[in-house]
Amino acid sequence: MSYIHAENLVKQYGTADAAVMAVGGMSFRIKMGEFVVVMGESGSGKSTLLSMMGALNTPTSGEYSVDGLEVYKLGQDQRADFRREFLGFVFQSFHLVPYLTLLENVMLPLATVKMSSKKKRALAEDALLRVGLNGKSHRLPGQTSGGEQERVAIARAIVNEPPILFADEPSGNLDTKTTREVMDLLKNLNEEGMTIVMVTHSPECASYTRRMLRISDGLLVEDVPLNGSKGGIQAIVC
Repeated sequence: MSYIHAENLVKQYGTADAAVMAVGGMSFRIKMGEFVVVMGESGSGKSTLLSMMGALNTPTSGEYSVDGLEVYKLGQDQRADFRREFLGFVFQSFHLVPYLTLLENVMLPLATVKMSSKKKRALAEDALLRVGLNGKSHRLPGQTSGGEQERVAIARAIVNEPPILFADEPSGNLDTKTTREVMDLLKNLNEEGMTIVMVTHSPECASYTRRMLRISDGLLVEDVPLNGSKGGIQAIVC
């Protein structure tokens, strides 16, 4: 049974002679618990696709549903509720607030959730523990390494325990050792049951996943299984 279902998704910017087709009609299904990588050259439509899947960018046409819910038939407020309850986001730029502690940064997605401050703090502390940053919650982002900041961004993305995580080039600003640590963390989250869709240029990062959607010029050109065993797809050219 498909958990995420895209049917002929199209995203066009501009009109007439100035029209740019960012995504030209993609159809695919993703099962609950899959770890899927989206690969392609710069400008191929990867990030545009991810933003549509994340309910952030309305398609020009096509249908998109998650767990049977037709996302773009929801009103703006309902769509915001959907993102808060179903989705976590990790971006290449960490987007941490520099004057807030790591704990306070992780608590941000809970700001509009109706629960006690004590409960919010406990959830944030647990998220930091899951990403290996227990004992550092009082630090400011500027007092941590790039890898630690990425872990904070992941903790913030999972603090509300979403079933789906979207990651856009999560290792883009990291060295090789830290990239592997972050990818090990994402793989562990997937093994715990989280559905993950990740955009990357890196074949090594892709080797942690179990399926690749390769896109080119806004079109899905390949949908293949991977072994998810780290380093198993060196032949992929992205």
